This record gives sequence, C-alpha cells and structure tokens, in this order.
Amino acid sequence: MADKAFDVVVIGAGPGGYVAAIRAAQLGLGVAIVERENLGGICLNWGCIPTKALLRSAEVLHLMRRAGEFGLKAEGVGFDLPAVVKRSRKVAGQLTAGVKHLMKKNKITVFMGEAAIPARGRVTVTSDKGQEELSAKNIVLATGARARELPGLEADGKRVWSYRHALQPPHTPERLLVIGSGAIGIEFASFYNTLGAETTVVEVMERILPAEDAEISGFAKKQFVKQGMTIMEKATVKKLDRKAKGVTAHIESGGKTEAHEFDTVISAVGITGNVENLGLEALGVTVDRSHVVVDEYCRTGVEGLYAIGDVAGAPWLAHKASHEGVMVAELIAGGDPHPVRPESIAGCTYCQPQVASVGMTEAEAKDAGHDIKVGRFPFIGNGKAIALGEAEGLIKTVFDAGTGELLGAHMVGAEVTELIQGYVIGRTLETTEAELIQTVFPHPTLSEMMHEAVLDAYGRVIHM
Repeated sequence: MADKAFDVVVIGAGPGGYVAAIRAAQLGLGVAIVERENLGGICLNWGCIPTKALLRSAEVLHLMRRAGEFGLKAEGVGFDLPAVVKRSRKVAGQLTAGVKHLMKKNKITVFMGEAAIPARGRVTVTSDKGQEELSAKNIVLATGARARELPGLEADGKRVWSYRHALQPPHTPERLLVIGSGAIGIEFASFYNTLGAETTVVEVMERILPAEDAEISGFAKKQFVKQGMTIMEKATVKKLDRKAKGVTAHIESGGKTEAHEFDTVISAVGITGNVENLGLEALGVTVDRSHVVVDEYCRTGVEGLYAIGDVAGAPWLAHKASHEGVMVAELIAGGDPHPVRPESIAGCTYCQPQVASVGMTEAEAKDAGHDIKVGRFPFIGNGKAIALGEAEGLIKTVFDAGTGELLGAHMVGAEVTELIQGYVIGRTLETTEAELIQTVFPHPTLSEMMHEAVLDAYGRVIHM
C-alpha cells in the first residue's frame, strides 16, 4: 500500500493538536491529523469545557438560593442532575462539531484510529477498517494525558470515580471524598458541594491548591470551609474498602489512621502522559516520568519530531498546548516564533470562589533572590464587587523592588479567571509598575482592584 504523503502529521486532536494543524494549514502546508477517540480531545469532551458547563449550573443554583439578598423571590429551588449533565454533554458536543468543521474548512485530512511511529517520518493509523500508512517530514505529538491512578485507589465507575465518571455520574453523591486538591479535584468538590453533597477534600501536601500562592490558597480554604467542606491537609488516603453502596476510606493524618465512611470517592491525583505504544523508545525519544522531554521549541531531539501540550510536561493547560501548537507550526513552516514562556502562562481554577494566577508566588520570588514589593486589595473595597454581592476575594501583586518588574499576580474571588489576563498581557509586554499605575481602569469594574493592588505595593492605594 502506498504511503499518503503530507508535510505535517499531527497525532492527537486536542487543543494543542487541532490548533497546530489549523495553523500549519494556514501557512500552506499539507496537513493530516490522527485522533483515536474524539476531535477536541479531553479538553472539549471530558475536561475544560464540560466541567465549566457543570460549574455554571452550580453557580446559577448558588445564586438562586441567594435570591432574597437581591430582593428577589425563588421558591422550591432545586436541581435535576441528569438534566445538568445533559446540558454539559450538549455543550461539549457542539464544540466537537465545531472542530470537525474547522478541519474541513482548513482542508486538513482527518484519520480516526490509533497512531504509531514505526520510523522517522512515518505514521501508521490502525482502526477497525485496517491500517493506513502516512509519511511526513514533520510529526507533531499532541497525545495529551489521562488521569493518574494510584494502587488501591483505582476508579471503578461505581463508587470510585475518575473525572470522566464525575462528568456523567451514575448517582448523586451524598457523602463525597475528593482525593487531591489541584484544579480538577477542587472544581469537582466545589460542584458537588454546591449540589448539597457532604464533601471532604484530602490533600497530601501541607495546603490545598498547593501550586498557588500560600495566601491565596489559605483564603480559598476559609471560603470552602464556610461553604461546608471538610479540608484535610497533610493527609493521605491509605486504603479504600469498597462496598455495594459506599466506601470506607482509611485516612492518615497527624500520625494516626482513621476510617471514614463515604458513598462516593473522586480520585484527582494528577495525570499521566499518553506515551505508550507510539514507538518512541525505538526512535530515541527521551521520556521522563511519562512525559516527552523537549526543548523550548518543543523539539524532541529526533529530527522532524515535536511534542506539545500535556504529553510534553507542565504546565498542563489547554492554552499552553494551543500556543505551543501555533509555535511549532510556524517553526515547521520556516518562521522564527518566540518560544513559549511557561512562567507567563496563567493558571485558572473555576471553583467558588475562582482562583487565578500568573508568574511567581511571593515565596518563589523571595527564594529566587528578589527584593520584592507586595500589594493587596480586597474585594470588599470595590464597589462593583459589593453590587454583585461578591465581596469575598483578594488580589495580590508581587514586584521586583529594584526594577518594578511584575513578578507575579494572584487572585481569588468572583470572575478572577477573566481578570488575570490583564496581568498576563502586562508580563508579556514586560510592563513595570509605572505603566500599570498610569493605566486608567474603567469604573465601576472588578478590574479596578488590579490597579489598587499595584498602587498598594507602592504605598499609593486609594480605597483601602
């Protein structure tokens, strides 16, 4: 069988892969993309998008319960979980169809099946229709990652769930244990807690949201506890005893292990890169702890082979994958793109309250040897936040005292996942405190707090 020849073959059609394919096609290259499950990958089908749809339903429910605070009446407020899930799946389906349209629009050839790389410049695609042979001078790995499973804590889809099971729950949890307090764990904890589940979060590190600034994660913890969650830090789930209608979790904390009863467990203990059965070892690709080792331009060290997104390591974020996809496509087409700077990529967690950050935490800045200035501004000092009924929150900025460089920004509160991009742009433009102070922020907006947090770092705060 003759090879089907392309300039670029992309393996994986998630937010890294399909974006790389589109940009390469825009640049005049002949492009094929291989996907074994769904166009859009985990993000559109089982991650970013459907979880946000669920969380939006929880947010609306939360506001309906607070109707009296706004002079409104809402009686008999409740939820229909199957209907909530149905809406989430519909949103995901709509976007997956959108990706299919974009592939057709950009004349990208789509192959559905399992990919492998038997030799440099060659890709095999295996499906129930047989095997097809592709050739390309350039191959882009965008195979993503899957949920990490720890021995004894494996998901079974009944009483112990992965994120996929949590997106299509077989029952409504009443007593929920969430193992892990990163973005995935905290978002599901927030969703099910709002629906009324008695929710416990167990985190092995010394604090929840361990990647965030300590002050921000501490603020978030107080809000979660106020909402009724039980937070167990520096704790480990040693064993799960599974029963027909529940799970006994043996949790070690403070040097002793106790048994706790739950009807549902969500395991959210990290991810594992999809590197198996691709032929990477034979090609000489270096894999470290399930992730492909790459340079700043996502080159693997094997000529013509690139790796982007989750499979290429942290930060494990869809927007990082997409940007890498564009960079690699432009590099292949002979361009001179800037490398992606992980330290200037924002992280967002869509719990209640939301959490967002970019750059160094206060502790990281100090550890790096910076003499710093730190500014803070609380939501309670902002007119728009009070009018919204969202007066619980905090914005924090970290500057280099000598140069005025914005080293990091950290937020917790309503809509901070939208606000953070202002500071991201500032870092990309290498903005100092001077430009941020001189910028006029519109009133009344939540963004005014971003200005005030900068002013506070330099002893010029107005509304506090």
